[in-house]
Amino acid sequence: MAEGTEDAAGPDRHFGEEGARLTYGSYLRVESLLEQQHLVAEPPAHDELLFITIHQVYELWFQQLLHELTAVRDAMFDGSLWLARHLLARVVTIEGVLVQQVAVLETMTPQDFLVFREQLAPASGFQSVQFRELEFLSGAKDPAFIERFRGLTDTERTRLERRLAEPTLWDAFLDVLRRQGLAAGDDEEVIRSMLAVAADRPTHGEVWELAERLLDHDENAALWRARHVTMVERQIGIKSGTGGSTGAPYLRSRLGLRYYPLLWELRSRL
Repeated sequence: MAEGTEDAAGPDRHFGEEGARLTYGSYLRVESLLEQQHLVAEPPAHDELLFITIHQVYELWFQQLLHELTAVRDAMFDGSLWLARHLLARVVTIEGVLVQQVAVLETMTPQDFLVFREQLAPASGFQSVQFRELEFLSGAKDPAFIERFRGLTDTERTRLERRLAEPTLWDAFLDVLRRQGLAAGDDEEVIRSMLAVAADRPTHGEVWELAERLLDHDENAALWRARHVTMVERQIGIKSGTGGSTGAPYLRSRLGLRYYPLLWELRSRL
């Protein structure tokens, strides 16, 4: 029988060991993935591999979050509220993993970190372009970041400038309100509209649930920032951070950041 046709045993499949056309390792590019952890400490530091792995995993999750949140925004603009809620639930679950992941890094003692910390300068988590993209997309746009960060590549700068120019999740949510016939011209109109949504969930249940999922996203971001700064203080106290940042004091200054302050204010007005 010719290759690619079916016989009594079923279709001519080529999964993994059956055909060796595509394997687990080749599909996931495991060999290349495991070559990305380049240690720089000299003499070698045992915990440097953990440090690199944790932060690379964060960047992979950031990539996934950007993928999901971009789709959430687009779904809201398209009127697909069920899809936006579904994907936001996934985002919230991933963010829970990110918060818990900090505990793995805390298994590294301050003494072990100090063995190689100085060799990381001037690199800093402050320079995570994907993390800034997440903030911009979520609604906390900060054009000054691009000017403060001198080490941006042309590609990174383009990505951040694109996020600054694009609509945010909040812009998309305001569009959802308008599609429901609700006013969203200024902050007070948005509050009044959300009060109407809260008072009539049989009519506006989808909008209310979407707002709650956005608030979950905002709350998880706040939980991650709080968990992160506590970990930094546990590791280095109030020493200056690498990359020219002030370390924990800078991180603490970001704890009050909220993507959707009107959704928080709504609680006081119900």
